[in-house]
Amino acid sequence: MTQTQTAPEQLNGVNVAALLGAREALENAPEAAAFTWKATSEWKDGAHTRMEMNGFFGLGEDHARSKTFTIDSDHPEVFAATDVAPTPVEIVLSGLAGCLTAGIASVAENRGIKLRSVKASLEGDMNLYGILGVDSNVRNGFNAVRVSYEIDADASDDDIAALVAQSQKRSAVFDIITNPTNVFVTVA
Repeated sequence: MTQTQTAPEQLNGVNVAALLGAREALENAPEAAAFTWKATSEWKDGAHTRMEMNGFFGLGEDHARSKTFTIDSDHPEVFAATDVAPTPVEIVLSGLAGCLTAGIASVAENRGIKLRSVKASLEGDMNLYGILGVDSNVRNGFNAVRVSYEIDADASDDDIAALVAQSQKRSAVFDIITNPTNVFVTVA
């Protein structure tokens, strides 16, 4: 009699077995856990810029993605721009939403919780006095960010709150936004 292995059923489309396997493998090869994410950009006109992402370093080597991803950025007309794309700060907010939501799906999968819907609303407060140079004491970036989730799942309110808390604890973008990062800007 032969046995066939079947993939474990996925409640939310997250392959937790693969993620846990990667975690175990990286615990035994810490040098492989050093990743470098990459992006390039090219100014188009006015405040319009196109960013491209296709490639990262990880697991000890460079990797190319299956395709090049593009995101355009611009500013609204009230900033005397053409408004052809979201602002860079809106892209940051969307990155936070994407990272937290992916974490919620992964944690839910690992805990056996079926998600029916996950929706997030994000707001970031900013005083333009900083970026316009009106007051050098005003910060350029967000002075507050609020994330509000509406989650429908086969779980109690406490379990859903625990999903969000665990996702927040493991989110790379949440960490990037809430902690100082060394950023080096050079001109070639």
